[in-house]
Amino acid sequence: MNIDELVKKAMELRNKGLRFGEIADELNVSSETVTWLLTRPTKEAPKDIFVDWSKIGSSSQRMRYIASALSDMVLESLDKDIDIVVGVALSGIPFASLVADELGVELAVLLPSKHRAEQNDVKGTFSHNFAQVEGRKCIIIDDVITTGSTMKETVEVLEELGSEPLAISVMIDKKGLDSIAGIPLYSLIKMGRVE
Repeated sequence: MNIDELVKKAMELRNKGLRFGEIADELNVSSETVTWLLTRPTKEAPKDIFVDWSKIGSSSQRMRYIASALSDMVLESLDKDIDIVVGVALSGIPFASLVADELGVELAVLLPSKHRAEQNDVKGTFSHNFAQVEGRKCIIIDDVITTGSTMKETVEVLEELGSEPLAISVMIDKKGLDSIAGIPLYSLIKMGRVE
C-alpha cells in the first residue's frame, strides 16, 4: 500500500466515525502518522512503518497458527502458571481468545483509552463481559506494538487492579523492545530501523 492509498484509507475510516486511535489501530501506524495522513501538512512524514496483516486476519486457521506461536513463545520463558489472558481491543482480542483457549484459561479484554471520545488522562478499562483480572497472574496479547504506549497503559491498569502481568506477546514489534514497563515482551517479528 502506498502513501496515497494509506491517506485514502485513513480518510475512509475517519468518515465512518473512527477516532484517531482506532484509525491508528486499523492501519497499524502511530497516532502521529494518522494525524499526518489526514492533514498532510508540509512537514516531513513521521518515521513509521505500515503493517498489513490482513492475509492473516482473514483466515481463522492462520490466526490460530499465530496464536499458537504466541503461546509457545511465552510458555518457553515463564516459570509461573498463567491464570488469565488479557486481549487488548481491538485487534488483539482474536489472538488473545485463541491463546486463552489453547492455554485453557479465562479471557479478559482491555478497552484502551485511545478508543475513547475523551482521552483526558483516563486510562483504559476492562470489559465486564469477560473475566476479571483482579489479583490474577496474566499474559497480555496484542497484534502490533507501534509506540508501546497502549501496552504501557495496559500494564499500569493491571498493576493498579492488583494483577501480576507476567509477559507480553505480540505478532509484530515495530519498536524493537525487549520489555515494556518492566514486563518482558516477546514478539514473532521484531522490527528495527537502521539510520
